[in-house]
Amino acid sequence: MNSREVSFAFSQQFDLDVDQAQKGNRLTRSWQIENSSSVNHRVAENIVIAVSGSNDSKDRNADLVASESKTVDCAEKDSFPNKSSEDLKKPETLKIPNDFLCPISLELMRDPVIVATGQTYERSCIQRWIDTGNSTCPKTQQKLEHLTLTPNYVLRSLITQWCIEHKVEQPTGLANGRIKKSDGSFRDVSGDMETIQATVRKISSQSIEERRAAVSEIRSLSKRSTDNRILLAGAGAIPVLVNLLTSEDTSIQEHTVTAILNLSIYEDNKGLIMLAGAVPSIVQVLRAGSVEARENAAATLFSLSLVDENKIIIGASGAIPALVELLENGSTRGKKDAATALFNLCIYQGNKGRAVRAGIITALLKMLTDSRNCMVDEALTILSVLASNQEAKVAIVKASTIPVLIDLLRTGIPRNKENAAAILLSLCKRDPENLACVSRLGAVVPLTELAKDGTERANRKATSLLGHLRRLQQH
Repeated sequence: MNSREVSFAFSQQFDLDVDQAQKGNRLTRSWQIENSSSVNHRVAENIVIAVSGSNDSKDRNADLVASESKTVDCAEKDSFPNKSSEDLKKPETLKIPNDFLCPISLELMRDPVIVATGQTYERSCIQRWIDTGNSTCPKTQQKLEHLTLTPNYVLRSLITQWCIEHKVEQPTGLANGRIKKSDGSFRDVSGDMETIQATVRKISSQSIEERRAAVSEIRSLSKRSTDNRILLAGAGAIPVLVNLLTSEDTSIQEHTVTAILNLSIYEDNKGLIMLAGAVPSIVQVLRAGSVEARENAAATLFSLSLVDENKIIIGASGAIPALVELLENGSTRGKKDAATALFNLCIYQGNKGRAVRAGIITALLKMLTDSRNCMVDEALTILSVLASNQEAKVAIVKASTIPVLIDLLRTGIPRNKENAAAILLSLCKRDPENLACVSRLGAVVPLTELAKDGTERANRKATSLLGHLRRLQQH
């Protein structure tokens, strides 16, 4: 790294288990970020999301455990590479034959099926297309004479052979009633499939009691295992659940948004949720749902935003003002979920201005000056990401945040001192007026102490800022 790079490391564990009225939802995340002057960020996120359900919407025993790891490279442009632990591992130079890609998802097919027009699609993608009421072939626009999906065994064999020859990890997932595991073995899930398909059909029942029971069961199933998340998506649950997000029944809405959150943990389901047009309805829940529904809507947006292109879509959807409102006025858990989602969305440069215009700086300053000090880490983390944006810099200074940051240099815990120094450095680069303000407010002494006794990163930031201050005095 050169001297202009900003290296930011943050590790924080959120235990969102609160009082008995809101028990059981735990969202644990650790973040590692590198933020450079060219606005490149590397984010490695490990998530444990525990969200459960029962027929009582308030019973949220935390027994779902899922983990993800993600690396994100973001730049000041609208296209990003997307890599995750569940993505196919393929060399960037290796071209996948077009016939092996699903025309809908443009991903390597794991369970290719033939429709009435003779075109081949990934089963889950074409099933979702049909389940949303379409009766035409997506590629040819011809009307489908029937909706039978015929397995394309020849193509599947060719894909398998090609993957072996090119040392490409084969897709895992559902095929012929069996789930292929990452170790290459298969598990027969045909019995589970029948049960899940029957439950999914009940979501569309005319009886509100039956719909409520079915979506509660899907919420429960979706929390238990990755296999269930694969099976539910394969059974066409996602588009039907998305339609239920706008239900006027509070219990149904809570179960639905939580089920979608659970389903989104499986990487492939993120794309299906986005294809089903879920974001506007999730934002609506975020604005006007119950306390629990709003919390889980925010957590769902965080989960979906782990895919880079989704950051752009979610940012343009109106989600950011709703998340800022939750950050200001939500429950403790809601504030933390909103903070996490906003942090992740603001990694994309285009969303920083949206967050500023939504009033995020005022909300973050309140968090920094709250006497309970319960969300100082989150506030500093988000400010660290925002401070590279010119519009955000102006808003941060205008809100009189500099004195608060200097006070944290003196009194904060080591991590807070480190982050405060990093933010001040971003604010002062190429800005003599801000430098003069920092000097007048007496930052030199705490910066000198931090350069001597702080962490490696704190030392680097403090030393750099002290250098800028010395050059200012020389002029």
